[in-house]
Amino acid sequence: MIRKHIPNTITSLNLASGCGSIIFALEGNYQVAAYLILLAAIFDFFDGFAARLLKAYSNIGKELDSLADVVSFGVAPGMIIFKFMKDLCETSGYPEWISWFAMLIPVFSALRLAKFNLDERQTSSFLGLPTPANALFWSFGLAYAAGNLVYTTIFPFIILLAVFVFSWLLICEVPMFSLKFKNFGWKANNKQYIFLLCCLILIAVFGFAGISACILLYVFMSIFSLGLVKKEK
Repeated sequence: MIRKHIPNTITSLNLASGCGSIIFALEGNYQVAAYLILLAAIFDFFDGFAARLLKAYSNIGKELDSLADVVSFGVAPGMIIFKFMKDLCETSGYPEWISWFAMLIPVFSALRLAKFNLDERQTSSFLGLPTPANALFWSFGLAYAAGNLVYTTIFPFIILLAVFVFSWLLICEVPMFSLKFKNFGWKANNKQYIFLLCCLILIAVFGFAGISACILLYVFMSIFSLGLVKKEK
């Protein structure tokens, strides 16, 4: 009886991490907010792993997982973007209403999760950018920018453009490869191995800020792979 509650407990920890990230984001502590989203992503991975291992599937668990993901990978990165842009607009003299475009991230994340729950095509790969990947890109990217002051007077508009692009990526029909391994052979998993090796290099060079670069690499590798498949056809 106890084991069937383990996946839901892990999912609840995902949700709690997301809530904590929102609190730290609104306080302007972007680094801790980013680490909490990373922690939420780890819990998100292990709740599914635990459910498969223990054969503890439930309808409640499925709904709870989606609700937790909306908070941790939708609302939390949205709040990070909102607070960052709001502070940036105050110092650069741009109107603060620009920062409200950050709400597109939670909205499109929720739309993606609803679509994902109904779409049976996404079993071995993804269509569009997964919400955890999107959240990790924003949280660590802006945490790095805030800590290193790597922005200019046009930075709010660069972020705004990125918000539109990533909102589209969340719900688009572009195939994105999965990191799930059916076996450990090179031929069947070469993209995964190359991607993971590049991620190790990026994180070794840039620290956790390299996670944002890893997400960009993931998107470009997925689009490049799609182009190769079309050429072969």
